[in-house]
Amino acid sequence: MKDKLLHTPEGVRDIYGKECRAKLYVESQLLAKMRLYGFESIETPTFEYFDIFSEERGSVSAKDMYKFFDREGNTLVLRPDITPSIARCIAKYYRDCTGPVRLSYHGQTFINSNEYQGKPKEFTQIGAELVNDASVEADAEMIALTVECMLAAGIPEFQIEIGEVGFFKAIVREAGLGEDDVDEMRALINDKNSFGLEDLMRRYDIDEKLSKIIVNLPTLFGPPEKLKDFKALTDNADAIASIERLEKIYSLLKLYGYERYISFDLGMLSKYRYYTGIIFNAYTYGTGDAIISGGRYDNLIGQFGEAAPAIGMAVIVDRMMAAMMRQDIVHDADERIAEFSADEDSYADELKKAIEARKNGTPARVNIRH
Repeated sequence: MKDKLLHTPEGVRDIYGKECRAKLYVESQLLAKMRLYGFESIETPTFEYFDIFSEERGSVSAKDMYKFFDREGNTLVLRPDITPSIARCIAKYYRDCTGPVRLSYHGQTFINSNEYQGKPKEFTQIGAELVNDASVEADAEMIALTVECMLAAGIPEFQIEIGEVGFFKAIVREAGLGEDDVDEMRALINDKNSFGLEDLMRRYDIDEKLSKIIVNLPTLFGPPEKLKDFKALTDNADAIASIERLEKIYSLLKLYGYERYISFDLGMLSKYRYYTGIIFNAYTYGTGDAIISGGRYDNLIGQFGEAAPAIGMAVIVDRMMAAMMRQDIVHDADERIAEFSADEDSYADELKKAIEARKNGTPARVNIRH
């Protein structure tokens, strides 16, 4: 029985020693980078009412949440996602703000899903949300911040893939697909299953040109030069406008000097349904999962109060640390600690030395000899 108590539940683990020091160091670098961009810190509860993350919000599926009840019978959940919590706070505390609001956060999220068997179910996230700014400049700023977070962590080689939910929605509206078929279409695109998309198109009387775009969505990715080719595939004004926004974002990222990190993917979709415009993921060697994800969500805050455009990004710190470990990226996060050894007779003298060292900013500890 005692041995069992030494173990953690599946999906969570202890972090200690050098690994913990390295993680705290990377977190400090990420938070410092967000401060340099003018983001102010905010903290939200680890658990909230279930309705904050319900299906209509576009967050994760209810079956993937850790749910429990309070004494009044309210359904509570460990937060699976921090963005809806920030949206609630914006509606509550910043409703009279008309200018841009920049908030950053640092906290844990929890996913209770069978898809995560053998994978972590608790994640550390550090993120930033820019509210009351619908501009393309805001989109570019958040992607530039993403680049700088990767560099601040010491990761030299990475790629940021950018998509546009507006393109997908414009094509779906033009095709007139039913809701169930749109869900199936999303799954097929995420699986890069063009054959399945062909089968789906056979159920509808859809223009051949439009059908071809849908079937080829999993292949519509590549460097910035491909955007011109993608735009030529459609006459849909909303779809073209979405691509033109991506072109503008790329032009702005060139001003930052970050164009080498950028590629585009019009078939990119997110499990979060609240995204309305650009979405992006940052990838590097050593992990197949995105280390940083983000996107524009102009309709989410309006579900809690006054509508406000917004864009955000979140670093999955645990994935970032795993990738760094596999790339042998090591930060010298070890503290230089002054060690003092004392017995009963020398304790007072050694304690004075430790106190003086701490006053001078040097970590110190006194070890008792027995």
